[in-house]
Amino acid sequence: MTTPYQQYPQGVSDKSKVVAGILQILLGGFGAGRFYIGDTKTAVIQLVVSLVTCGFGAIWGLVDGILLLVNGGVDGQGRPLRD
Repeated sequence: MTTPYQQYPQGVSDKSKVVAGILQILLGGFGAGRFYIGDTKTAVIQLVVSLVTCGFGAIWGLVDGILLLVNGGVDGQGRPLRD
């Protein structure tokens, strides 16, 4: 019997870089992609910056989403995101 954690190789996140990137592009002002991968600190900062700048801070989320899609990233535990 396999546990949910045995579905992926050890050291690789169960979170997808494609899902994280798309969430960041579409909802980056809310930090949705960062919340998805478990990077709560960055997600909250993105949300606050977007609120303080009346939405202009969402550009950070857009750029961050593109970088997640191109370069990948790591989840909240420091494991690389799967493709």
